[in-house]
Amino acid sequence: MNPCRVLVIEDHALVREALVRALDQLDQPCFHAQAASAAEALALVEAGQEFDLVLTDLMLPDMSGFSLLSVLAHRFPTIPVVVISALSDEASVKRALKAGAAGFISKALSSEQLIAALRAVLRGDVVTPDLHQPAPVAPRPIRKRGVEPLAEQYGLTTAQTRVMELMVEGRTNREIADLLGLAEGTVKVHCSAILRALGVPNRAQALVVLGRQGLRA
Repeated sequence: MNPCRVLVIEDHALVREALVRALDQLDQPCFHAQAASAAEALALVEAGQEFDLVLTDLMLPDMSGFSLLSVLAHRFPTIPVVVISALSDEASVKRALKAGAAGFISKALSSEQLIAALRAVLRGDVVTPDLHQPAPVAPRPIRKRGVEPLAEQYGLTTAQTRVMELMVEGRTNREIADLLGLAEGTVKVHCSAILRALGVPNRAQALVVLGRQGLRA
């Protein structure tokens, strides 16, 4: 199993160490880099270091975490960014998700809850402070025939499956985001996960693969 590459952005050393310890308790090996500020984090990413996940606080010494989310979503849209913050009120959560966060985890969690939330994030789920379960997405009135077996075959999460259905309908990322109540950056993360699962380089080839297996608009 390839190690998961995680960047932890947190200016408090004790909190950073706690997050790193939690990462070490996951079911897969993790390589982790640490940054105490937005500037340090951006320097690491811009230097070409590849990350599968970024964990960031909102209260950073040199830049608002919301601003950092926007920068990362614009410049590095394929890297999922999850907020870990003491500010877990509804307004902050919604603002973070709108800015491009792929999830929001409260610092008030126990270590066991934190590990469970991180596992969900690494599966591709979107977690929020509401029990830190995958965030519900808008229900679809009609499920396409055969979508569940395909989702199971390729190991897709519930959120990824719904994104896949809308991809097949020819929806854009913005349309999918609006329909499912997600940030466009989160939809991009799900689309990238779907392409990896299907083993194809782009959306057009994904639609060909899915069409051959009977999933069509």
